[in-house]
Amino acid sequence: MNLRLDSVLRDAVTAVQANALNPLYALPAAVRRRLAGAPIQIDGNTLDPDIQLLLRVDNLLPHTTKTDAATARTHFRNLCKLITGTPAELLRVTDLTVRGAVGQLGARLYIPRGDAGRGLLVYFHGGGWVVGDLGTHDALCRAIAADSGVRVLSVDYRLAPEAPAPTAAEDAIAAFTWAVDHAEDLGADPALVAVGGDSAGGNLAAVVAQQTVRRGLPQPALQVLLYPAVDLVARRPSRDLFSEGFILTEADIIWYRDLYTPDPTLRPDPIVSPLRAEDLTGLPPTYLTTAGFDPLRDEGVEYAEALTTAGNPLTHIRHNSLPHGHANLLTVPGATREAHTHLTNHLRATLH
Repeated sequence: MNLRLDSVLRDAVTAVQANALNPLYALPAAVRRRLAGAPIQIDGNTLDPDIQLLLRVDNLLPHTTKTDAATARTHFRNLCKLITGTPAELLRVTDLTVRGAVGQLGARLYIPRGDAGRGLLVYFHGGGWVVGDLGTHDALCRAIAADSGVRVLSVDYRLAPEAPAPTAAEDAIAAFTWAVDHAEDLGADPALVAVGGDSAGGNLAAVVAQQTVRRGLPQPALQVLLYPAVDLVARRPSRDLFSEGFILTEADIIWYRDLYTPDPTLRPDPIVSPLRAEDLTGLPPTYLTTAGFDPLRDEGVEYAEALTTAGNPLTHIRHNSLPHGHANLLTVPGATREAHTHLTNHLRATLH
């Protein structure tokens, strides 16, 4: 029977390599659970079986060791093509430029069909401040816009190692303030401009929320932090629990950190480690998610607690059955889709 299951699974791998996860998840749920294997339970949480199946498929695919940024970027682009599914249809998608810390940055505006309201989410992609671009998160931004009914502006901030910290943070601050300044041109209300991002992008969103307050700049109506990296200094238990096998590895974290902050003395600065800010008062309402099988889980939980202690309005959603990076896994059913729906419903209720 195990040989038969492996045969079916390898057929699914072929489908993945052909840019089609759909055949895998078109299988009956009972079959998918058998292919996934025995449930994985760690620290009181059980991994979502459809995610477990994806990870098992991933283990059968060739992997590229992170040796240089260019190779890692190519690998990440190719991976995103496999996992994001069919792009959502929108009213309009427009490439444009926005203000960066120095010069102009590429950006992409997503306008949903129907009543788009007057809200705008300025979004920063994940990828460890080293990989990722407008293309890798195109499907995610399309899905957020389509399902929330909120405009999304995705920003192509400069990446490390060519542009180490705090370049990405300063780009993010400049791009957000540009979006507020030009909100009417983008069809949005300046009072309804939010900031958000996933992973490293969540880090940048948190930095924007803090720094706009501290610098007296226009402030976000909401900050959306999806499993954010918020501390580049301390190591917490989740880093050990999920160091291997759950998309983001310990080796990845260190590699990204070292390229983004080659000067270790910068790492405690809130411009790169927002959890270490001495004053967290006066920040905008926050929608923060953590994932149960994420090495960054504990720092995200700690940031949520710090925001609440400082008196900030907070919605903290714990996706206990999911790993880091699940927002991009748009073709995976079950808990991943539920997490996406919860996010987009919150955006609709808050910004529409």
